[in-house]
Amino acid sequence: MSLKNPAAFEFLQTRRSRPAKTLIEPAPDREQLMPLLTAAARSPDHGKLEPWRFIVLEKGAMGRLSGLTQECGEALGKSPQDIEKARGQFDLGHLAVAVIEVQKPSEKIPAIEQTYSAGAVCLALLNAALTAGWGANWLSGWQTHDPEFCRKAFGLRDNESVAGLIHIATEGSTPPDRPRPDVDALTEWVTE
Repeated sequence: MSLKNPAAFEFLQTRRSRPAKTLIEPAPDREQLMPLLTAAARSPDHGKLEPWRFIVLEKGAMGRLSGLTQECGEALGKSPQDIEKARGQFDLGHLAVAVIEVQKPSEKIPAIEQTYSAGAVCLALLNAALTAGWGANWLSGWQTHDPEFCRKAFGLRDNESVAGLIHIATEGSTPPDRPRPDVDALTEWVTE
């Protein structure tokens, strides 16, 4: 197979998220983050709706989000273990980008395609961070699906939801690779 960009193909064949709990300071500053956001914004977007936006969560916001996770978890009756796990990404976080799905009215573009576009932005941001040499991880959690948390944490409107929290900082340690899918078993070839 002839490749026009072997380095990019090699990256895609071997990419590996870095567990958020292994990320250390420094995190990218605004000047370093903007090219990553620009790359992520080049994701597929049927109808050019831009059904997503970014909220950058800097270190100073992490304590507030951790406390809010505790408050909302208790109100929802979550177990102490579930609350502690959900708080962890904020307690240990240095910088995260909340990718916010923004559902926009459209007669041509179904809501599910807008959701797919927001997911594509999450993956593109994750991959942009990794190719730039940062450690990065795409997280969510019960709190990102809780309307009260999302309203208090991010000021989300009724047509908005969290597609993902992309944590980006310096890679502290390289994790071992994990088992990968058996692509042959997952692939069907249609010839007629």
